[in-house]
Parts: sequence; structure tokens; C-alpha cells
Amino acid sequence: MKRVVVILLMGLLQLGTIQGQPKTGGNVQTLKIAYITKQLSLTTEEAQKFWPVYFNYFDEIKQARVNQKTDVLAFEEAVLNIRKKYRDEFKKILGSNERAGKVLTADREFNNMVKKELQNRAEQRKKLRQKTAE
Repeated sequence: MKRVVVILLMGLLQLGTIQGQPKTGGNVQTLKIAYITKQLSLTTEEAQKFWPVYFNYFDEIKQARVNQKTDVLAFEEAVLNIRKKYRDEFKKILGSNERAGKVLTADREFNNMVKKELQNRAEQRKKLRQKTAE
């Protein structure tokens, strides 16, 4: 547990210094760091190398989304190329294709969990509004 907390704090510190911009969605980002760290069983050394690369990966995905707002196929192609590029980078850090692939899987799983949670909250708000309107 101590290791996870240390890694989490290191990741947060690096996030602030690497990106050099105000943090938005800090809670979600913190949870994502903890989730991926746990899924990959990152050591402290691996985490120090992994998180800066992961944040670059995340930034490239975000930039592709901005650049390809209207062309869905171009966006998907750009994301695929970014994932291939970073899978190799992750493999260098994590030592195997399996663990490198697990990064992408854990990222997708976390994003799906967040989407489901947001949908559940929206449904609860809708039900609450309907009850108060009655």
C-alpha cells in the first residue's frame, strides 16, 4: 500500500511539472494513476519512467482528438498509430508485450468505468428532478 501511495504522489508531482498547466479533472487523473499503477503492478523505478511517457501518450491522443474533430476515420487512424508507437515505448519500460498491451487495456477499462459512473449519476439526477417536479 505504501508503494502505491508513493508512486501515486510521484505521478502527481510529475504530472504538474511535465504538463506545466493547471490541472483539470485532478480527481479522475489521480484515480486513473492509481488504477493503472495497480493493474500493471508498477515498481517505483518503472513508475518513474512510465508516467512521463504515459502523459505524453495521453497528450498526443488529446491532440489527435482536437485535430480530427470532424473526421472520425482520420481520428481513429491517428489514435491507432499513436497506440502502436507508444506500445513500443511502454514495452521498453515494462519489459514485455503483455504488460505494454495491459497499459492500453487498463486505460480503456478505466475510461469505461468513468463513463458508466457518469451515466449512472446522470440517470440519478434525472430521476431526482422527475420526483421533485411531481
